[in-house]
Formats: sequence, C-alpha cells, structure tokens
Amino acid sequence: MPGLAAASGRVGHAEKITVYVSSDELVALERTRLALRTEHGIAVDRGRIVRTAIGKALADFEANGADSELVKGLL
Repeated sequence: MPGLAAASGRVGHAEKITVYVSSDELVALERTRLALRTEHGIAVDRGRIVRTAIGKALADFEANGADSELVKGLL
C-alpha cells in the first residue's frame, strides 16, 4: 500500500522532483550516506537523507519564519 512503511522501513512515494547538484554536493551526500552506515549503523539511500533534510528545513521555517536556517541560508 503506497505511503505505508514496508518491513524494510522504506516508504513508497507518489510524487517525484528532479534536483540538480554539483559534483561536490553529490560526493558530500554520498560520503554522508556512507558515514551514516559505517559510523551509526543507519542504512539509508540518498533520497531518504534528502527527504529528511527537506522535512527538517520546512519544520524549522514553519516554526521560526524569518529566523529559520532556510531563510538565513537563502539570503
């Protein structure tokens, strides 16, 4: 069933976007994914890292508006 966590912990998503990143950003994302696995025992894909980061940024914006890290990072 879409949107429900499967036994693996993965969730299906109905919508898709394309995000372009620099080579350095992609390498940093992959290094982060590997560090999560090797140093913290968290096996995730890059998409889950990005979705988590987006969720955190949106929650911070909702709670803090102009004082959020999102606004500060975009100025």
